[in-house]
Amino acid sequence: MKSYRQLCSVAKALDVLGDRWTLLILRELLIQGPCRYTDLANGLPGIASNLLSDRLRSLETSGLVWREAAPPPVATTLFHLTERGRAAEPVVAALARWGTPLIADATPDDAIRSHWVPFSASVFLREHDPGGLPATLQLHTPLGSSVIEITADGVTTRAGTADEPDITLEGMPQVILRFLGGDLTLTEAHEQGLALRGDPAVLDGFHLGAA
Repeated sequence: MKSYRQLCSVAKALDVLGDRWTLLILRELLIQGPCRYTDLANGLPGIASNLLSDRLRSLETSGLVWREAAPPPVATTLFHLTERGRAAEPVVAALARWGTPLIADATPDDAIRSHWVPFSASVFLREHDPGGLPATLQLHTPLGSSVIEITADGVTTRAGTADEPDITLEGMPQVILRFLGGDLTLTEAHEQGLALRGDPAVLDGFHLGAA
């Protein structure tokens, strides 16, 4: 394993997480939960099969991932995050928050998967004032529909629709994310096609905006 050989917690963390694709593998396991190899490959467009295998072995060696030989009817290998691996979620969330303004420069060739959108949106809803809870946000994009539910116990995301969401955001993924991230005002987001249904004041209880 490559190492910076520095007695510094940042360097030590990068010894484990700094290789290309490693943090994105963690992203997939954080969003999807236990995954088959094919699930991971689908969520990582562009990765070579041998490189994915290598990164998974490194993550196992580092104690962030473990594999399970699942019995029938699954009858395949499932990759899980360990407790140490799940502890990296704030790192991935912080990168999602920091990187949101950069998606303004996305190109039509950039790959996207539907499950990335609610996770990236949810990072802006994790800091909130408890008085406005619980709250449910419905997202509709050309990729599909998803729900973000915020309670005192945390934030969860799922595909599908909610019966009575407090607020619904409909538009292109990059517009929704830039709006929640504070990179676009509501007026600017409207001009870029965002449709908001419900009371915008629902969002007042969240500490929205780019970090």
